[in-house]
Amino acid sequence: MSEVGEQLAEATSKRGFFSIDANVPFAAQLAAGILETWGEDPLALAKITLYLPTRRSCRSVQDAFLEASEGRALILPRMIPLGDLDDEELLLSDESDGALDLADEAVPPAMPELRRTLLLSVLIRKWEESRREGERTRLGDEHAIRLAKELARFLDSVESEGLSLEALKNLVPDSYARHWRETLDFLEILLDWWPAIEAEEGTIGPAKRRALLAAEQVAHWSRNPPLDPVIIAGSTGSVPATRALAAAVLKMPQGAVVLPGLDLEADEALWDAIGADPTHPQYGLAVFLTDLGYNRDDVQLWPGGKSHAENIQRWRFLEAALLPAAAAERWSEVAGEFPKEAIADLSQSLCRVDCADPGEEARAIALLLRETLEVPGRTAALVTPDRTLARRVASELGRWGIALDDSAGIPLMKTTPGNFLRLLAEAAAENWTPISLLALLKHPLAAGGLAPGAFRRQVRALERAVLRGPRPAPGLQGITHALDGVGLREDLMLWWDGVARCLSELAELFEGEKVPLNVLLRAHLKTSETLAESDRESGADRLWCEDAGEAAAVFLADLLSQAHAAQPIWPRAYPRIFDALIEGRVVRPKYGRHPRLMVLGPLEARLQRFDRLVLGGMNEGVWPMITEPGPWLSRPMREAFGLPSPERRIGLSAHDFLSACSAGELFLTRAKRMEGSPTVPSRWLLRMDALTAAIDEAAKAEVPEKSWVSERSWASWAETLDLPEVVRPCLPPEPRPPLSARPTRLSVTRIEAWMRDPYGLYAERILRLRALDPIDADPSAADRGTMMHAVLERFVAAFPDTLPQDAEERLVEMGREAFAGLDDRPGLKAFWWPRFCRVAEWVVAQEREERGTITRSFAELSGKLVLELASGDFEITAKADRIDQLQDGGHRILDYKTGQPPKKSLVLSGPACQLPLEAAIAISGGFEALGPASVTNLSYWRLSGGVPAGEVRDLKVDAAQLAEETLDRVTRLVEAFQDPKTPYPAIPRADWAPDYSDYGHLARLKEWGVAEEDDG
Repeated sequence: MSEVGEQLAEATSKRGFFSIDANVPFAAQLAAGILETWGEDPLALAKITLYLPTRRSCRSVQDAFLEASEGRALILPRMIPLGDLDDEELLLSDESDGALDLADEAVPPAMPELRRTLLLSVLIRKWEESRREGERTRLGDEHAIRLAKELARFLDSVESEGLSLEALKNLVPDSYARHWRETLDFLEILLDWWPAIEAEEGTIGPAKRRALLAAEQVAHWSRNPPLDPVIIAGSTGSVPATRALAAAVLKMPQGAVVLPGLDLEADEALWDAIGADPTHPQYGLAVFLTDLGYNRDDVQLWPGGKSHAENIQRWRFLEAALLPAAAAERWSEVAGEFPKEAIADLSQSLCRVDCADPGEEARAIALLLRETLEVPGRTAALVTPDRTLARRVASELGRWGIALDDSAGIPLMKTTPGNFLRLLAEAAAENWTPISLLALLKHPLAAGGLAPGAFRRQVRALERAVLRGPRPAPGLQGITHALDGVGLREDLMLWWDGVARCLSELAELFEGEKVPLNVLLRAHLKTSETLAESDRESGADRLWCEDAGEAAAVFLADLLSQAHAAQPIWPRAYPRIFDALIEGRVVRPKYGRHPRLMVLGPLEARLQRFDRLVLGGMNEGVWPMITEPGPWLSRPMREAFGLPSPERRIGLSAHDFLSACSAGELFLTRAKRMEGSPTVPSRWLLRMDALTAAIDEAAKAEVPEKSWVSERSWASWAETLDLPEVVRPCLPPEPRPPLSARPTRLSVTRIEAWMRDPYGLYAERILRLRALDPIDADPSAADRGTMMHAVLERFVAAFPDTLPQDAEERLVEMGREAFAGLDDRPGLKAFWWPRFCRVAEWVVAQEREERGTITRSFAELSGKLVLELASGDFEITAKADRIDQLQDGGHRILDYKTGQPPKKSLVLSGPACQLPLEAAIAISGGFEALGPASVTNLSYWRLSGGVPAGEVRDLKVDAAQLAEETLDRVTRLVEAFQDPKTPYPAIPRADWAPDYSDYGHLARLKEWGVAEEDDG
């Protein structure tokens, strides 16, 4: 046996604690020491039992054995994850002792998580109803589910610590605020009601079961002490059950506990300070030793586990930066003793990357991971508690075709089948509104018995037909009626009928009263499978395939088996309940992940080592996370009850952080802003900054401006990752269509648009491009103007010469009929209708004042004027809002404006040519109902409904002369555009630019327009 093996054999024969330094690879050192001792006998390793923190750490130690043995065949030790103890993984004694007896009476099974949540939610509703007798229940079904999950977490924490809920009864003295008593009254659900439920079910909580399993294991060991080695390695002993197992292992002939990174060099004063600071990385290990009656003198260094010289200065720097607050005065001592030449070396293996926002941080991390692959065999990992950052990084790596192994998995609700199921539930709850329906029908899994491509074409046709613009009537029938009204092709109608039948069963349930959860769930699953069916595959085959589909099927089968335990629910709350229940379920792909890159949480990163490690999300509140005592107990109440302080989680997190810092290359990244708000760097970064400043101060002029922040600008590289290689400025468009494609007939409003934005007219009339209406659009100001025009047209047509006595009431009634379409938009109607009533009052008053000078009024008169040009005739059309025949023989042309009328300057010599052109048409006899007419007045009525409700704006000009001048300008415009060489520019004059254009993005105004402005 080698010298190291003899040391280990001697050490284990003494029984006790061991430690492996945190700045060396834990798994590699553990495996090397075991192989040195027992590796010569092929069967000896198989007799060893290793307890490790997690399943992933078990795989890491397996890999370490493979590397240490240089690939030769081994029968590895039995490895058991402490975090997932179950019956099958309990240590069995040797053949002479017999197997461990686990009767159901001793360790009942754990209640399924979903069933516990549903049963607790029933008790919560029952508790609330008992407290609010005679009142309507205030707590929604979804909130009951979420409260049930919080209660379950609290129960697990209590049972993990081995505490009794009975102690809650005397926890709140009279000096406490009243709401704490109410909170404890609520916790009586766990104290008084829940034990009876568990007894009836014959189950217990998972935390209590793990504690009982550990206790049974300890009892078994006491009866039958194992003769073979049993080693607990890598655990910090934060759970009482683990500490009980460790105490039993230490009594075995060959039992050992190997701690991760215990500080064996700190002096007693420093160790006392550590023991009083729950936020320090060593605090948990100190408590572990104390609870088991050991001190540091009893801990031996794992044979062969001495510190490596590699990165030793970095390790000293980090360890000093995280000194307890009570020992912070030692920084000056550390700064004075720190080797001056080591400061510059820090940036070679330690780099801090401050990014502008989370997106830039994700891109920088992706670059760091991607660069690692340039060197064959090198490994890299991102370690972060921020799951959103992890998903961002995985997405960024997709640009290089890299699929990342994320230990946390993908949330089931964000997978393809999970998202499809949620969209279906939401669409039903929202009564099939256009946005929710389109989100469902455009999902990749929706096929409705057709090929997915053919189904998608029908969905787009449905969208264009009735789902854009104002919302159809509610429900599936509302869409059917809307389709009937537009007279579409038969195949689209038949397709929609099939889709409506598919959705009808679920739709009927959502229209009724409370429904049992299992009934809703069955209808949900049936509808989803029917909708997912294609022309080649069944819905079940498409929906429940691959890793995500299998995970969804397992979850839904589990939920379906337990759903009868829930109370009936309101169907409209079903999507939120579904979200609450599916939350926390994840999918972990089995294959296809990259072998050298991965994403880990801090716990999963224990015992692992990589050539490059990125610690991401280094902001306060993310790493470490915010320490909240929880919703049930205050900090003093937790302490009195016996629960560990929330700050202890910071200490565990700090230990994970420090353990992760043993990588070859270390990068610490953070985002300076989150959702637009500034962030605070992690307390560990701030301590490192402070220590750096102290060292720089001690170094003075000998090592000027040295820092641990690397000069390599990963953040700037990430910022330029998506920038194009060459930026080619866009020039203003100047299309020159052939003469045959140019318009020969335009309305007066389109001529105005032609003058303001020729390119917009080119896109509309020549390219025939039309902007689609927004989906489920609220009526716009233009729609309000259209309704106002329609009402006034009816009013003037009904009373062209004289007004009745009840004119205002008649006008209001006409308006009520026009505004009936806003009944399902109560907010808009509440805003628009009072304005219309004020407009109606003003219009009738104005009519009564002016009707004495008017012979007859004409509404919405159509007319035209033909320009006979050398290049061909050009027709100008118009529909005048109103023309009044005056008693003096003249005519007034009136235009209604619900917005602002155009400026007079734009009417006289600019593009606002509508009224002058209508005057020219009238003078030429283009309005058949009038014949050739003299125009003496041009006027705007501004009908805002505000204060004032209406306003008359007369153009005090010679109408005939203005008509002639405007017609002359328009003629020259037409002649110019009849030349094939004349382009259709975009916005030829900035002062004539339209307020809004549907075609500005096609003309790329924001590119050349800004450049042109800057040049000027």
